Order: sequence, then structure tokens, then C-alpha cells
Amino acid sequence: MVEQHIASAFDRDLEAIQAQIMKMGGLVEAAIMDAARALETRDEELAQEVRKGDKAIDGLEELINEEAARVIAIRAPAAVDLRLVLSVMKISGNLERIGDYAKNIAKRTAVLAQGPNVSESAAAMRRMAREVELMLKDALDSYIQRDVELAQDVIARDRDVDQMYNALFREFLTFMMEDPRNITPCMHLHFIAKNVERMGDHVTSIAEQVVYLVTGDKPEDDRQKADTTSSVPQEV
Repeated sequence: MVEQHIASAFDRDLEAIQAQIMKMGGLVEAAIMDAARALETRDEELAQEVRKGDKAIDGLEELINEEAARVIAIRAPAAVDLRLVLSVMKISGNLERIGDYAKNIAKRTAVLAQGPNVSESAAAMRRMAREVELMLKDALDSYIQRDVELAQDVIARDRDVDQMYNALFREFLTFMMEDPRNITPCMHLHFIAKNVERMGDHVTSIAEQVVYLVTGDKPEDDRQKADTTSSVPQEV
């Protein structure tokens, strides 16, 4: 009876933490799309909302980590249960970083809104952000459902995001060579595109955590990337 009570309490703890993960994921999904929409429509008010909303995402990460640490200390989980708790902490860290990138996009939107548009690049980045948002939704679904096949599909789709980024990068270089006045806005747009590409990397890391959680196989460190611009200095 005691063992059953402990197991039941552990399950309740895990359910509570996973509910917070899904809440955090929902906020991050919204931040991705709101940041992209603010950029495309030059909506400074929406961009400001994205920046303010990042505090809630940060707060959830802190709460999840505190709860996970408490579960480890009190319940002393082992094997699969320990993998689950550790995966939760890593997933929350990836979600927090995605939220940070959304906030960075919102910050640059305020600057870009003061100048002229550069082609249709903002619309292209919205499409790229939409792909990342859909990947995140599937990654979180794969986590809840323990669906390795769906998680691996998310990992494979990161190459599409990389290729979108490569195309935008080449486009920005062309615009800057054609007219020096495009250099400043194109640099801002390039860093925004890179932020979206990095979001895709963190979503992929979430999917890899699902694979690790279900199979016990650790993700490979040298995941193949389709970003062909890695030799160019990037924003940290």
C-alpha cells in the first residue's frame, strides 16, 4: 500500500509538471507567430506584447525546474522515471530559448518599422516561422503521446527550415550589394532569420529528447545541418 501511494504521488507530480510544460509550449507557439506577424505588419504594439510575454515563459521554466528538482530530491526516481524528469528540464530549457528568440525578433521589429520595407522578406520569414511553430506543435504532441515516429519526422523537417534560411540569406546579400542603403535593414532581417533558424534547432532538440525518453538512445551530437552559411559570423 505504501509503495502504491508513493507511485501515485509521483504520477501526480509528473502530471502537474507536464501540464506546465504544455502551458509553456502554448505560450511559446503564440510568441513565435505573434513575433512573425508583428514583423510582417510592422505592428510595434504587438511586438511589445511579445517582449512582455517573455516574462511568463521565463517564469514557467523556473517553476518547472524547481518542481523537477523537488521530485528528484523527494521521490528519487530511477531508470525511465528519471529520464522523464530530466527530459522535462531539458524541454523547458529549449522552450525558454525559443521564447528568447521570439523576443529578439520583436525587439528588431521596432527598429525595422521606422524604415522602408525590403522586398517581401518579412512575409517569407513569417512562412518560415509558421513551419517552426508547426514543428513545435508536433514535437510537443510527440512528447505527450510518446510518439517516436512523429518526433523523428520533426527532426527531419529541420532541414526545410535551414533551406528557407539559406534562401533568405542569399536574398539579403543580393539586396545589400544592389544598394548600400539596404545594408542596415538587411542586417537586422538576417539576424531575425537566424533567430527563426535557431528556433528550429531548439524544436529539433525537443524532438530528440522525446526519442531519448522513449528509447533511451541519446541524440547524436553531430546532427546533420542544412545551413550552408555557418562559416559567416552570426549573432550570439
